Amino acid sequence: MGNPPTAIPPELSELLEWRDGVVSTSEVLSQLSPAALRWRLASGRWQRPCRGVIVAHSGPLSAGQQLWVVLFWAGRGALLAGLTAARLDGLRGFGEPGIHLLVPAARHLRNERAFLPVVVHRSRRLDASDVHPARRPPRTRLARSLIDAAAWASTDDRARALLAAGVQQRLVRPADLMAATDRLGQLRRRQLITSTLIDVMGGAQALSELDLTALLRRYGIPEPDRQASRRDQRGRRRWLDAVWEEAKLIVEVDGFWHTDAATWWADMSRDNDFTVTGYRVLRFPAFAIRTDPTRVAHQIHTALHLTDPTRTPRV
Repeated sequence: MGNPPTAIPPELSELLEWRDGVVSTSEVLSQLSPAALRWRLASGRWQRPCRGVIVAHSGPLSAGQQLWVVLFWAGRGALLAGLTAARLDGLRGFGEPGIHLLVPAARHLRNERAFLPVVVHRSRRLDASDVHPARRPPRTRLARSLIDAAAWASTDDRARALLAAGVQQRLVRPADLMAATDRLGQLRRRQLITSTLIDVMGGAQALSELDLTALLRRYGIPEPDRQASRRDQRGRRRWLDAVWEEAKLIVEVDGFWHTDAATWWADMSRDNDFTVTGYRVLRFPAFAIRTDPTRVAHQIHTALHLTDPTRTPRV
């Protein structure tokens, strides 16, 4: 192998630290001689996972390094996008294999299957307004990430859940999501995304609440005050999924987390507080909204003292 080459220059060392040990071959050669690079690769100190990309160690790539490698592989203008970018920016509860990569529509990539599990998406609308100015690795802004994730989702329900979760987790405003949708022009699931965002802006911030909203409209039940704020007997502010003030009726939709013993008791205690002040509380599991809507609508109609049209729901 010969004598080891000179030490890594400070500028290259800083770049390696900033990029989690991943740089382009051209960046290395601007600081080191070709012989020095060949020595590090041949000795196993560094590795070249693909043409044009260098990783400054010999072990397995970390999750962060994989992101940098696919970005260099895709070339200038490529961005982490969709669920990959959204999770980096704090979205919780949505796991998915694969790295979602967004590239300009005209970009030609060398063997798009070279980096499994990379999912390459192309866009004719990708400019500076879509790129986060400070986050690393480079990625789309969160609003664009969530809209793309919804468009690329495997099912409509997953698309709706992604949008609702972004707002519910206080990561993004509905207005920013709507603006990103408007900028994109042609978009898969545009109608569903737009209607979901309208519901989210009206207060339905979880998929179960969106399902409840759809059920109410389908069966002709009057609109409630969704996500209404009320004070319990101890003066604590409580957020309710739906409340009809005139009828003194509260409807709550419970996800799986409500089956936890501590949460279950907290829910019952809250219901009791409202009951003793004159409200009636109907609780439904989230799955019942989707799988048994007629029974749910019938019970709400009965509690509201409405004529029950559940035999002929609206289409």
